[in-house]
Amino acid sequence: MKQNLLPAFRLTLVLLVVCCLIYPMLVWAGAQLAPSGGQGETISHNGRVVGYDNVGQNFTRPEYFQGRPSAVDYNAAGSAGSNKGPSNPDYLATVQARLDTFLVQNPGVTKAQVPAELLTASGSGLDPHLSPAAATVQVARVARARSLELAKVQALVAQQTQHSAFGPDRVNVLRLNVALDDLQNR
Repeated sequence: MKQNLLPAFRLTLVLLVVCCLIYPMLVWAGAQLAPSGGQGETISHNGRVVGYDNVGQNFTRPEYFQGRPSAVDYNAAGSAGSNKGPSNPDYLATVQARLDTFLVQNPGVTKAQVPAELLTASGSGLDPHLSPAAATVQVARVARARSLELAKVQALVAQQTQHSAFGPDRVNVLRLNVALDDLQNR
């Protein structure tokens, strides 16, 4: 038994040093190389911080674009997805309720036009992005609520669309809503 205890103790000490000191220091050093120094990129509007670039927010007013639903109620301290599968009756009821609410808020939009991302939470529960299609399906409601021309709001969505060579195009919902407020105030 003595023969196994000493190597186990040494291995425990080595892993403590690696996992509790070296690895966290490497992650911290890597974060310092990021544009925001590992602090998170904030978005400001009228000199006031309104949110973070990579953390979704809940927009419920009709004059704003709505992002993906959140399984954690947009609480950045507890990032998580739902643990309910696609055949779970509670999950299906939640998705149906989100669809019904969306269709009431967006008259003229059919069930087939609603992208799934507007009805289901992301894996983190904090996704700040939508596809251009998910933003476009909301244009009529936002334009009507703000008394803006449809074409102006469509152009704003196109302007705020981020194109990527390595993934799908996406729209940051907070940045889009801030740009929308700026457009309204001109």
